[in-house]
Amino acid sequence: MSENRKEVVVRGDGEGLHHEVFVGSHRLSADEPPHLGGSDRGPNPYDLLLASLGSCTAMTLTMYAQRKDIPLRGVTTRLRHSRIHADDCAACETEKGKLDSIELSIELDGPLNEEQRSTLLEIAHKCPVHRTLTSEKVITINAGDGPG
Repeated sequence: MSENRKEVVVRGDGEGLHHEVFVGSHRLSADEPPHLGGSDRGPNPYDLLLASLGSCTAMTLTMYAQRKDIPLRGVTTRLRHSRIHADDCAACETEKGKLDSIELSIELDGPLNEEQRSTLLEIAHKCPVHRTLTSEKVITINAGDGPG
């Protein structure tokens, strides 16, 4: 395990869809809305995924601007996830079936010139979560040793 990798623990009581998420000393909730069988006690998994991408993008842009003395005063990201038909996506490699589409809108606040704005929008693609979502992934699933 790499040194900077924290373990994330997600635990449910088996009663409903609400789960608690533990990340180090932080505690979050995850759930589904009532129309999907949940109790709406937290964001759904896709909302958490979008929050990860949006916060990583904003943090990446902020750190870059600080290092390069770009007068960025703030970043707001707005994200939406949908499933679209491959036929409706001319720029996509997938030709059949459905695929995931994430729309990411970035609002940059500050006295930025066009070159700085353009550079920051290019840097947005370099956020680590963006890279993870767009790269080849390996997910290994093992049976854990938990209570009966």
